[in-house]
Amino acid sequence: MSTHDFLSIRDFSPQQIRRFLELARQIKAIPSAYDRALRGKTLAMIFEKPSLRTRVTFDVGIHQLGGFSLYLSPAEINLGKRESIYDVAKNLERMVQGIMIRTYAHEIVEQMAEHAGIPVINGLTDYSHPCQALADYLTILEIKENIAGLKIAFIGDGNNVAHSLMFAGAQLGADVWVATPPGYKPKEDAILWACERAVLTGGNCTLTNDPMEAASRADVIYTDVWASMGQEGEADARREIFLPFQVNEGLFSRAKPDAIFLHCLPAHRGDEVTNEVIDSPYSRVFQQAENRLHVQKAIMLELMEHESLGLSTPAVEEAAHV
Repeated sequence: MSTHDFLSIRDFSPQQIRRFLELARQIKAIPSAYDRALRGKTLAMIFEKPSLRTRVTFDVGIHQLGGFSLYLSPAEINLGKRESIYDVAKNLERMVQGIMIRTYAHEIVEQMAEHAGIPVINGLTDYSHPCQALADYLTILEIKENIAGLKIAFIGDGNNVAHSLMFAGAQLGADVWVATPPGYKPKEDAILWACERAVLTGGNCTLTNDPMEAASRADVIYTDVWASMGQEGEADARREIFLPFQVNEGLFSRAKPDAIFLHCLPAHRGDEVTNEVIDSPYSRVFQQAENRLHVQKAIMLELMEHESLGLSTPAVEEAAHV
C-alpha cells in the first residue's frame, strides 16, 4: 500500500512512524507555525461509526491547519448501498483534497484508497485503529521520553486497538504484551506481522492468557472496552469472561511504581477499569485523547500537503533517537 494513504501502521517504515511522532510533537509545541499549512484544502469525513474523539479531533485539526471539513453521515452516502465505494471515491477526489473514513470492514478503507486519487485516512476499522496508536505512543514518548525497550501491557480483548498498539510497538522497538482470555487473542496475521517486525527493531510481542503476568513490571498498562461497537449483544457474556482481566488497583500494583494507565475511550467504568485506576494520578487518558488532535494534524499535513512522505529532512534524523 502506498504511503499516499494512512490505512495501517504496518504500511510504513519505522523511520516514517518516527517522522509522524516528531512532526506531531512540533505541531503540538508551536501550533501557530502550521495554521496556514493546509489553507483552502478540504477533508471529507465519512462516518459509518459514530465517535466523539475522531469527529472533534479531525474537524478541529483541519481547521487549525487552515483547511475545512465536510461531515458525511451514513444518511448522505450509505456506502455500498446507495452508492458504490468506487463512485464515492471518484466523486470526492474531484471535490476535496483528502478523505477520512471511520467504518466497519477494513476492506472498505482499502477499496476507497485504491479508487481515490487523493489521500485516504483510516479513522477506525474493525481491524485497525492507526490514529489511536500514534496518539498512544506520542503520550508514552512525552511521559517516558523513550519507547524502545518499554514494557507495554494491553489487557482485554485482542481487538483493533490491540492490533495497532502491537504494530506501532513493533515498529518502535517496544516490548508489547497482550493478555486476553482464551479465544479472544488478536488475529493470527496481526501477531505474525508484529513478531516479525519486532525482530528487526529490537522489540518483542508476547501473547498470554495471564493478565498478572502481562502487568508485572510493566511501564504502561492499557485496556479497552470488552464489547466494541457491533458487539453489544455479547456484552453480558463477555463481562463474565473478561472480569478477571479488569484493570483494578490489585492488577495495576503489579506494574512499575512509575507506570501509567492508558485507555482509548470511551471507558465502561466498573467493567474493564475501575474508577480508582482511571481517575488516579497514574492515568493519562485525557492527555492521550488530546494527542489524537496533534497526531492527526501531522498525518493530514504529511498526506495533504505533500504527495509522499519526505524522509530525508533533519527532523527525521532527530526522530531516529525516539
